[in-house]
Order: sequence, then structure tokens, then C-alpha cells
Amino acid sequence: MHPRLITFPAFDLFGSHVEPVLHSYGVLLAIAFVAGLLVASWQARRSGLDSTRIADMAVYVLIAGLIGAKILLVLVEWNYYTHNPRELLSILQSGGVFYGGLIGAFPVAWWYARRHALPPWRTADVLAPAVAIGQAIGRLGCFAAGCCYGRPADVPWAVTFRDAYASRTVGTPLDTPLHPTEIYESLACLAIFFILAAMARRKRFDGQVTLAYVILYAMVRFVIEYYRGDAVRGSVFGGTLSTSQFIALLMVLAAAVALPYVSKRNRVGTPPSPPPA
Repeated sequence: MHPRLITFPAFDLFGSHVEPVLHSYGVLLAIAFVAGLLVASWQARRSGLDSTRIADMAVYVLIAGLIGAKILLVLVEWNYYTHNPRELLSILQSGGVFYGGLIGAFPVAWWYARRHALPPWRTADVLAPAVAIGQAIGRLGCFAAGCCYGRPADVPWAVTFRDAYASRTVGTPLDTPLHPTEIYESLACLAIFFILAAMARRKRFDGQVTLAYVILYAMVRFVIEYYRGDAVRGSVFGGTLSTSQFIALLMVLAAAVALPYVSKRNRVGTPPSPPPA
């Protein structure tokens, strides 16, 4: 774990001691975005969509996703942050709650697609593998930063964090073997990426890749949540489920309800339905 990739010489600014830091999380997040952008452009060309439009759309989606992820993090731990407002700075060191990012990004992506006459479900299918590969790389950033850590574990592959900076900024437990939940999710998202990329080549209807992503990721996230150790994720029903597990159930339910409608309406090879007047 190396939360700080480069620490620059400190200096005084307006009477305050400033120590500029290049965080590993930020670097890996940038790499994740570039990788997702390349995958989205590749998928757009295969689907007959304007790759330039898709690239522009990805920028909007990224910004909305980052904002949504951090807003949901603050909401699920509202009491904590209202009593510890200084800790709001710590959310800059972590990505927030992913489902908040998904909830924030989805309406922006839908709006952009409608505005620029992009077929919504086909566009979503282009973005789904890009999101999966971005997650796979982004979770490595979480591992480097020490956030999204797991419960104490005695498995042979347990990891032990020792960087005091990570403990101070994101609350990482030190000198305790933990489940490497960041690696679990990174590997799972990489597998999802390959599944979606293969599915995209032979899909039967527009929206199939997107709905598959929603279901697969929700299932993976639901299971991994049992091994997470960071309570900042929030919980519902008296702690029976984490916030992310509850959202995962809702996402699977929504995908199951949408599946018959989307599969019937968006068959590959049939002309798209006209937009509403």
C-alpha cells in the first residue's frame, strides 16, 4: 500500500504549512478513466456510434459519477460528518460510495444520449464494459489508498496495512491482517468486463449488456460487502444490510423488471422506436 506516490517539498502559504502530495489513488483513477475511454471508443466503433460523441459523454458521466459517489458517502454518514466537518476533506482520498456514482451518472448519460440523438440502450451497452474495466483499475487505487478495506482475516492472502498516513486520512486499520476486498472487487470487475465484451459481440437486443452488468455487479458487490470492514458505508434495517447491499437488491429487482420490456422493444436488427414528441 502506497497512498502517496510522490511527496513534494513543503512550503508555507499564507501562514499555513503545505505539503503537496501526488496520491496513488488519483493516478490510478486517471488511468481507469483513460482505459474506460479507450474501451468505450472501441465499443462505439463496433456498434456504429460516433466515438467522439461517446468520448465527450464519458467526461460528463465521470464528473457526475464522482460527485454522486461522494454525495452518497456524506448522506449515509451524515451524523458523522456533521459532528466532524474536518473529516469532509478525507473523502478526497477515496472514491465515495460507488452506487452513488452510478445513480449520479445514469441520468446524465441518459440526458446526453437523448440530446445528441444517440440510441439510449445501445449507448449504455457501449459504456457498460468501459465502466467495468474502470472499476477493476479504480479498486487498485482504493487498495493503494487503504480505503474500502476488509474485515480482520486469518486467510493466507490477508493483507496488513502499515502506513500511518492512510490510517489518518481514511481510517485504515494498521498492523491487522484484513481481507483484501479491494482486490476481490478488482478481479471480479475484470471478469465482468470480459463477460460483457464477449456478450457485446453476440447480443440479441440493445440493453442486454447493460442489464447484465447491473445484475452481475450487484451480485458481486452484495457478496463482497460481507467481507468489508469500513463502517462508513452505512447500513439499513438495523445493520442487517449495508447501504450498498440494499441498493444492490434494488438494482437487481429493477433490472429483472426491465428485462422483458427492453428485450422485446430493442431487438438487434429492428429499427429503433421513434423518440416521444
